[in-house]
Amino acid sequence: MPSIVEISDFHMTELDIYARLPEVQLRRLYEPQPGLFLAETKIVIARALEAGYEPVSFLVEKQKLPELKEFAPWADRVPVYAAEHELLTRLTGYEVTRGMLCAMRRKELSAPERLLPAAHRVAVLENVMNPTNIGAIFRSAAALNMDAVLLTSGCADPLYRRAIRVSMGTVFQIPWIYLDGDAKEGAVPGIRRLQEHGFLTVSMALREDSMSICDPKFRAAEKLAVILGTEGEGLSDETIAASDHTVRIPMSHGVDSLNVAAASAVAFWELGKRPDGE
Repeated sequence: MPSIVEISDFHMTELDIYARLPEVQLRRLYEPQPGLFLAETKIVIARALEAGYEPVSFLVEKQKLPELKEFAPWADRVPVYAAEHELLTRLTGYEVTRGMLCAMRRKELSAPERLLPAAHRVAVLENVMNPTNIGAIFRSAAALNMDAVLLTSGCADPLYRRAIRVSMGTVFQIPWIYLDGDAKEGAVPGIRRLQEHGFLTVSMALREDSMSICDPKFRAAEKLAVILGTEGEGLSDETIAASDHTVRIPMSHGVDSLNVAAASAVAFWELGKRPDGE
């Protein structure tokens, strides 16, 4: 049975991870070991647990306590803090969506050498800083045939609460890693490594020499990496120069571009197609 601790004191140190520590501090809590993140909503928590993430504690609205039975035996091994909805809102500073949060330990990320050999379609994100966009891109990547997501160090953390929530927990379902190199260098070190692993690299960019996203060459590629940049500035010149091709999505009605999250869905749908027809 879960060990239920009813919240009576806002200043309980056990609640710091929910109420007082910003996400950057949670991420670095156990440096050099991986830190913590917060998962919100039952579906997100379930996907994290299924992916092997270890819970530290739960924070639950009292009337939602019966739903913890869905998370046995995990919830039986860690503290469960409970309070009325209004108290949880005051404690966390925001509405607790669907009444449940779970603090979890991060995992060590895979090395590219372990991830890339078996992958056929990957998304590469260069300095995408908005957590909402990160979450939406992960959801599209998981749904539309991407085998992994690779990020430069300038990207927002996929395990920030908002990114996790927007992704509907797909950040736990699709493998992801950070590329080598400083954020200022863009994805160039990663592009070279991808090419060494046999990937055809395509940069999504608005250029006169860009190829159509529907070019059959891309579907014929055994291994393909789709590279997307941040809002506004797009990809760095260095990244575009280092990639094999530049690709654009055809537009109409005078629209010049899509939000990066929307563009990712279109790109993954078309470029996620493989030679075997899958």
